[in-house]
Amino acid sequence: MHLPELLLDKSLCKVRTITTFLKFDFDQSKWPDLIDQANQFCLTLAEEFKGKGYHVQSIRIVTNAFSEYIDTTNLKTAQSDLRKLNTILNNIQSSELRLRFAIGEAKTAHELNLIPELINEFGDLCNVCVNIPADQHFLLDNRLIDEAVKTVQRISEITPRGEGNFNFTVNFNCKPLIPYFPASYVDNEHVNTFVIGLETPDLLVATLKAFNRLNPTLEHKDLYEGYYQALVLQIQQHVDKLQQIIDSSDKKLFRFAGIDSSAAPSKNCASMTNVYELMGVEYFGAAGTVEASSLLTRVFKSIETMPLVGFSGLMLALTEDRGLAAGSHAANFDIRALLTYSAVCGIGLDTVPIPGDTPNHKLSALMRDTGTMAFRLNKPLTVRVFPVPGLVAGDTTSFESDDLCNCTVLAVP
Repeated sequence: MHLPELLLDKSLCKVRTITTFLKFDFDQSKWPDLIDQANQFCLTLAEEFKGKGYHVQSIRIVTNAFSEYIDTTNLKTAQSDLRKLNTILNNIQSSELRLRFAIGEAKTAHELNLIPELINEFGDLCNVCVNIPADQHFLLDNRLIDEAVKTVQRISEITPRGEGNFNFTVNFNCKPLIPYFPASYVDNEHVNTFVIGLETPDLLVATLKAFNRLNPTLEHKDLYEGYYQALVLQIQQHVDKLQQIIDSSDKKLFRFAGIDSSAAPSKNCASMTNVYELMGVEYFGAAGTVEASSLLTRVFKSIETMPLVGFSGLMLALTEDRGLAAGSHAANFDIRALLTYSAVCGIGLDTVPIPGDTPNHKLSALMRDTGTMAFRLNKPLTVRVFPVPGLVAGDTTSFESDDLCNCTVLAVP
């Protein structure tokens, strides 16, 4: 077995995000300085990454639960406070590097009821999640799930094509410090920290192509062990370089908390379906998909020298991955298959379009299935679905967001 040469091609490993975690309170006079400090810190670190050859795609700020600094008495008071926050962000946003903001978690039914109109007005400012708890028997808070379903359905009704659900997710067994939106939130213990998240599908594809070229006759067991070793070595060398940059940076204001090692695919990089095909799976969804998913998850969990936070697993975001979107057109998988794969990887059911008339009880049951798996298997999973008004299973979406691919609407059985 021959491993490919570890050529450090930094163009294959992008920093998707530098994410800082802040605590706000009701003293709005503090907000501009808090945001400016986080923004300047991220911009400085991004320049240091850039100086060493690493491209940074976005910088992000995540706050504590929005009810701890936004007046949630009613919709008007919440809108008023978010308009002030939006003005601050617009005044600060002067860099070409995209600054994104998450307002933390919703904790109550009342707060969930505010979210649809807030997302409709503020869009990408209003990235928000809700964390669904479970008891010692893995029984979920079904009342909160039902309220979350109402939120999803209302967002679908009042935002164009239901795209507002891109900014809202339902978390199960998710800890603080996820750097990716909208699952991000922070608690008091982890404020004034930062996390980095990567985009590595291009690196995975290049590594697997080189390995297959060098090892054309390996048997399956040796082949998969070789894939594991090659992928870990390739990712680890970039992690080590990034760690060196972070170690030499000025971290007076923010403490480094770790890395989310997830591949984090997007429309602008290789599809994760290419990774599966290079590992010998006929197509994503064919026999062998679970095994390959498990191996990739083991790769992401094996990264050393940096603390692992967030998902640090395999992300299968249907409408953010061109290959997965194409696979939906070919009926290569359904929503039950995606949930099955979550048993050995992550992220749950992410950016999945479903019929606009999906009954609430079915969507609640889908969330309960996902949440049960998350707590029973002790892994972070989320549900971010898009009920698309006017569309039924088998239809094709017509999303207009630059972040989204169009794909086939999946049935909720």
